[in-house]
Amino acid sequence: MLYLDAMTHQRRAVAPDRWSWAGRRRVRRCAALLALLVTPASAHEIPARAVVTIHVVRTADTLRLWVRAPLEAMRDVTIPERADGTVDLGRLRPALHESATLWIAPGLGFRGPAGARREPRVVDARVAVPTDRSADDLDAVIRHFAAPPLDSAPGLRVHSAWLDVALVLAVPLDERLTVEPTFAHLGLRTTTQWRFHEPDGTSRTLTYDGDPGPIPLRPRAWDALRRFVPDGVRHILGGLDHLLFLLLLVLGERRWRPLLGTVTAFTVAHALTIGATALGVVPTGAWFSPLVETTIAASVLWLALVRILRDPARPAHGWPLAFTFGLVHGFGFAIALGDRLAFAGAHRVSALAAFNVGIEVGQLVVVLIAVPVLHWMLRRAGERARLLTIVLAALAADVAWHWLLARGETLQSALAVATLPTWDAVALLGLLRGLLVAVVALALALLLRHFLPRLRLT
Repeated sequence: MLYLDAMTHQRRAVAPDRWSWAGRRRVRRCAALLALLVTPASAHEIPARAVVTIHVVRTADTLRLWVRAPLEAMRDVTIPERADGTVDLGRLRPALHESATLWIAPGLGFRGPAGARREPRVVDARVAVPTDRSADDLDAVIRHFAAPPLDSAPGLRVHSAWLDVALVLAVPLDERLTVEPTFAHLGLRTTTQWRFHEPDGTSRTLTYDGDPGPIPLRPRAWDALRRFVPDGVRHILGGLDHLLFLLLLVLGERRWRPLLGTVTAFTVAHALTIGATALGVVPTGAWFSPLVETTIAASVLWLALVRILRDPARPAHGWPLAFTFGLVHGFGFAIALGDRLAFAGAHRVSALAAFNVGIEVGQLVVVLIAVPVLHWMLRRAGERARLLTIVLAALAADVAWHWLLARGETLQSALAVATLPTWDAVALLGLLRGLLVAVVALALALLLRHFLPRLRLT
């Protein structure tokens, strides 16, 4: 618009009469073009939220899939409607099959050892009312497709209806398959939930947003390593609060041996709490995640104040602080890991180890970059190095303070609706597990206190 305004002023200065006529003609043309572009888009609007549920059952020679998706996400398909805007079930069946063929089957690309992409075949497609809960359970799904299709649903509209699709793929039971689902385009935000049902009766649930990339139907340990190492690197490099805490740790140590001891203590601590959280040893209430995030912000603020107020002539003793707050940051790492452990299947331990390795790799990259840069800045500052440290720490404290306020409000809201736990056998077991984690943390702290001085890492 600024460029268009500049052209307008320039033409007015040269030929005001001619521009007055030609400018109006261009505006009318642009308005007509925008009307043509906008009108079809409004008729096929992308849903703001789309939820896709997929059940998978593997038999001796067939892979059976049942998919539920919002009917309104099936764009470019004309859904027959009555005069009052409700769905015309009598003329709906061809549109359902077209939707399943155009949007559902192509989003389920399977690959075997040969690498060729295969799509499942659509067997059945039907509509469900918004209150239908058959997709929540495999037995209910099978009964749903065994029953006759819906023939009456007064008031059913496209934006509230479900599309249910049954598909099959011929594949031997022993063939190792990978699926690469692509349903993110069904909505501005798309959440997909897979439920894998094994022949032995076990099941696995996998939930994610967007498109996750290739998913092995029976993941191996190597698949877990290949997925979770990059996940750990991305998380540490994308978590600004963790990075800021790590930079403040580096800022306080100008000798490499104490710095190595500090980073080691931070690593040991967060490795412990990542494992404890992933194995279900910590609270599961809605208040726990906001509490962790608020405490992480407080840890950054505290460490920034330490860097501002500590006398540089006194020994830093940074490892106890790094270990204590590393426990909290480990909870944050584990919360980010969340349900993604389901990608690993039965190899949860391998996934945890890989995620930790990824975090350490990212952490090492940050340290290797930050230490030379910060030391170069402090050397260039000369006698004003202390002032530079205070300024950098003050900037970090300002950011952490705003985080603390925002996250504190979220924590306050979560605590307002939280209920006190019922003290039963499950709660007592959880308390004992928490005490076990605390004992292990104390033991690790004592080991660090013993070995770090011996290795001259303090």
